[in-house]
Amino acid sequence: MTEQLSGLTELSVRRPQRADARRNFDALLSAAREVFAEEGADASLEDIARRAGVGIGTLYRNFPTRQDLFERVYIGEVEDLCTAARDLAELPPWEALVAWLRRFVTYIATKRALMEALSTGSPVFAVCRSTMYQAGTPLFERAQAAGEVRADLTFDDLVKMASGLTSGTFADDAQRTRVFSIALDGIRAAR
Repeated sequence: MTEQLSGLTELSVRRPQRADARRNFDALLSAAREVFAEEGADASLEDIARRAGVGIGTLYRNFPTRQDLFERVYIGEVEDLCTAARDLAELPPWEALVAWLRRFVTYIATKRALMEALSTGSPVFAVCRSTMYQAGTPLFERAQAAGEVRADLTFDDLVKMASGLTSGTFADDAQRTRVFSIALDGIRAAR
């Protein structure tokens, strides 16, 4: 897992060393996550800087281009998803996989604008996708080996299904939860 995350870190903008600069960097990333989730990829960089409590110059010192900010936010989300996979590995196989899938669906739903902004041809997107697959596949394989997941399913099938669930609009959270439960029933091995 550490090797996977180091591959992501090499792609991203480096976090500053000074404590005050690190605080500003982290505040910018947090604000960017929120603003991009609320307003999409065209969100105002000035709004991000304002929400972070810094000037626009500080934003540009850390992220010279909008693309740099997109990439770092996206990489941070993938790092969180990989960390979740590692943290869930001690749970029983089915529980671990379902918990990770719930995290993955949330990640996809809130990051669709960033993924579109990065495009599938981006080297960052390719490395992030590969890293995310490396993190989630062991959870999937363990659940499949335990007889919890259908034998004819691949991890790629599972990711495509979960991604598809996020592309639809739902009347409310209860409907989204119901549809997710139906999908989980579909991947479960026959008992």
